[in-house]
Amino acid sequence: MSYPREIFQQMLDFIESSPSCYHAVHNLAGMLEREGFSPLEESACWTLAPGRGYYTTRNGSSLIAFRIPEPAEGGFLIAAAHSDSPAFKLKRRPELKSKHYLRLNVEKYGGAILSSWLDRPLSIAGRVAVRDRDCVEQRLVNVDRDLVLIPNVAIHMSRPASENAALNPQIDLLPLLGQSEPEGTLDELIAKSAGTEPGAVLDSDLFLYLRERGRIWGAQEEFLSSPRLDDLQCAWACVRGLIEANTPQAIPVCAVFDNEEVGSTTKQGADSTFLQDTLERISECLGRSRQEHRAALASSLMVSVDNGHAVHPNRPEKSDEANYPQMNQGVVIKYSANQKYTTDAVSAALFQTICQKAEVPTQVYLNRSDIPGGSTLGNISNAHVSLLTVDVGLAQLAMHSPFETAGVQDTAYLLRALAGLYRTKLLCVGPGRWKVLA
Repeated sequence: MSYPREIFQQMLDFIESSPSCYHAVHNLAGMLEREGFSPLEESACWTLAPGRGYYTTRNGSSLIAFRIPEPAEGGFLIAAAHSDSPAFKLKRRPELKSKHYLRLNVEKYGGAILSSWLDRPLSIAGRVAVRDRDCVEQRLVNVDRDLVLIPNVAIHMSRPASENAALNPQIDLLPLLGQSEPEGTLDELIAKSAGTEPGAVLDSDLFLYLRERGRIWGAQEEFLSSPRLDDLQCAWACVRGLIEANTPQAIPVCAVFDNEEVGSTTKQGADSTFLQDTLERISECLGRSRQEHRAALASSLMVSVDNGHAVHPNRPEKSDEANYPQMNQGVVIKYSANQKYTTDAVSAALFQTICQKAEVPTQVYLNRSDIPGGSTLGNISNAHVSLLTVDVGLAQLAMHSPFETAGVQDTAYLLRALAGLYRTKLLCVGPGRWKVLA
């Protein structure tokens, strides 16, 4: 299956309309509902019907979607990504007024490339909790205009530091909001965006975000750059792949977790019970016993989807000498001896088999042995739902910059691979032996 250019622009439009994890989940839910998926509340009992698609959310920032095949049998084919990205979160009392300026008090969220946030147009998005009569209601907030900026220090005032800047997040990375504005200016802006009065806003989760639009570029228009490619590119592809695989043989599941960038140890992260709870509820609705549920997990596969590092054009020595991926050359399978990534020989072989059936090329990524790498949600989630898992992603440059770069063709490869995953039926047919049916 080939994809027109419009599909990649749809992904960039999705990212632009998703300046926070809350907006991302809201927009993914909208994609699913437009394709006939029904929402399920965690606080209610579920009834599931064969041939239907469903989704549920937790905390407004994590989402799990699935289809019930007809007939409803087999294990689970799961693709998982995350909704959050490195950023700066506003502190509870954010306004700082000094030296004729109004600044905002922020703290780091995740491992951002700090210098890349300087001198760029930024704004604020997230959610607020609003008092609505006798209820507390969550509302999305996006001050959709160029609002703040983190100014650099001129080279004339900081010549030694400018050569190898070490930025102090409490001093150097506070955004400038205004000059002579009165106290409460930010409260007014946020309340207006939420459609309420400042006194009705009880609390908030608000983040800075880059105002740059995503774009496709390069001599052959082979690259795309955008904020939050890590990991909204993969989250979008997981949901889009589920939508395209509308005749599954097993139970396809798409999970998008929050808080991967800060360790996943939240009620809505991969280290929560969200996936475990959802899979158990699906089996209960299908009338499966606990033993039948566990047997289904043994014939299941999870693909943890989170972008990886492409070989750098200016610093290729930062990559392993033999195991480095390139942009536009296929889906990256990630390995780590210390199990920062869950990939092993069996899970990699099963995923490669699925990709071969979908005519999708694959690549390999390992860190240099003297450069510690990051981790992702696969092994964390496995502590709650133990099943065959492979860590994959797309090759990108400048990971954790507010403006990242990846390959256009790789987005199509990932879509085809995930649609192929969701159409697969995996059977454990004996000790150390699996059958992959497409």
